[in-house]
Amino acid sequence: MKERHANIAVFVPHNGCPNQCSFCNQRTISGAAQQPTPADVAAALQEHAARLEGGAVWDRGELAFFGGSFTAIERDYMCSLLEAAQPFLRAGVIDGIRCSTRPDCIDSEVLACLKGYGVTAIELGAQSMDDRVLALNRRGHTAQQVREASGLIKAEGFELGLQMMTGLYGDSNEGAINTATEIAALQPDTVRIYPTVVLRETELAQLYQAGVYTPQTTDEAAELCATLLPIFAERGIRVIRVGLHAEENVERNYVAGAYHPALRELCESRIFLRRMTGLAGQYTAVDYRVNPRDVSKALGQRRCNIDMLKKQGIEGRIIQDAAVPQGEIIAEERIEARQKQSN
Repeated sequence: MKERHANIAVFVPHNGCPNQCSFCNQRTISGAAQQPTPADVAAALQEHAARLEGGAVWDRGELAFFGGSFTAIERDYMCSLLEAAQPFLRAGVIDGIRCSTRPDCIDSEVLACLKGYGVTAIELGAQSMDDRVLALNRRGHTAQQVREASGLIKAEGFELGLQMMTGLYGDSNEGAINTATEIAALQPDTVRIYPTVVLRETELAQLYQAGVYTPQTTDEAAELCATLLPIFAERGIRVIRVGLHAEENVERNYVAGAYHPALRELCESRIFLRRMTGLAGQYTAVDYRVNPRDVSKALGQRRCNIDMLKKQGIEGRIIQDAAVPQGEIIAEERIEARQKQSN
């Protein structure tokens, strides 16, 4: 059986961040109100070690510090959290450590410190590559700082992850496409795409309630992300997340915006629809052969792709075929339709 990658997540909510971004409510996103202690880190890793010993179908995975700007927190505190992981790293309970931080909180000195503690991957919250959008959303850094930090991280041999958002205040679809293109040019190893969600107790919620900001709907975000995903796929860059994790805290504090527990599948379903439309050509009745794992994406939620094809004058039928590689589609004119036309 294939092993599943495990991230042992430790959230450091809104710690170290010098700004209060327009959209940010980290305590809601992480569900964590207290700052973690070294004992918390050790406990999370001991629990993971116990699961491995119990035969859990996971690889050893990574310890992941998310939720704040890890390299901006007080240095002794940061090192104490990393130190707590060292026995587990040496014992092979985890393969490495990853952290998320801001582009303006990266320099050679902090990278040397992280490397000394076995950190292997660093994710930067870029969010946009448009300085105007960054300023409007009070990010406190520039696009150039994203470029510089990314270069430093890659030069030091870390795995680079970049995070972007869509639907930000003042942004547009064209702006998000440009951000994705610029991020892809930095050649990160991984990308996360987060359509903006309006949460309570944020500046964005105030702008929305005042009628100044109109958030993306889930449908709009899915349509846009169906354009963004191929930008990264064509360059061999893994998109490891689309949309916020489904969490009770997010749902309880949700105000508006693109939030769906299966947002990525909605996006991939749109990609399938676009490809099926193009493959149909002049045919009006088409059999689409797909891998069994892709059937739900090809059909679309509640068979919406089949309905959309029908509106375009295409009678589509999805056929499972294990010989078709996952992600591929083989389109064939339906034989009986051809015979009917010839009679």
